[in-house]
Amino acid sequence: MPGLKHEKLCLGPVVGVDEAGRGPLAGPVVAAAVILPPKGVPRGIDDSKKLSASERERLCGRLKGCAIVGIGIVEADEIDRLNIYWATMKAMTIAVDAVAELLGAVPGHVLVDGNRLPRWSYAATPLVGGDAKSLSIAAASIVAKHTRDQMMIAHAATYPHYNWHSNKGYGCAKHLAALRDHGPTPLHRYSFAPVAQAVLPL
Repeated sequence: MPGLKHEKLCLGPVVGVDEAGRGPLAGPVVAAAVILPPKGVPRGIDDSKKLSASERERLCGRLKGCAIVGIGIVEADEIDRLNIYWATMKAMTIAVDAVAELLGAVPGHVLVDGNRLPRWSYAATPLVGGDAKSLSIAAASIVAKHTRDQMMIAHAATYPHYNWHSNKGYGCAKHLAALRDHGPTPLHRYSFAPVAQAVLPL
């Protein structure tokens, strides 16, 4: 279970950062940045991948009520312009900038899930597997995943063929079949190979 060991090694306030949506063929990449409160942290925070959708929804609501939360969203067209790596870095930067604005000050330290950091001026540490180690990063993973999932469920109503309410834009069999049959939508990432192939003339 994630804890506060890494946070306690840093100058506060400490921001945890994680993203959701690097791998899908459609939709945005979403990052979240979270400063947990000194007291009253919701129980059950864990790596978002280990939680059910209903638990993520519950915890996301609780976190937005007690923590300082920033969200960064980079849409598919910008992912195509920047590439997914730099789009992810931009989403993380937007999220931390939002937290800094809410805080009214520069955070003491930022803990980022993964092995790379955005090009920013914040004091920061990358933490591989951070969503399983740091409570702040795990909280961010929950907010990022729930936020992105809700966006894709909303988009599924407009583009029902692609089964996004279930696959959230990932390249599962039904999504790939719909790409072949109906072609890509404006929400697809045209720089990703399966989408690019669906555009090619037969």
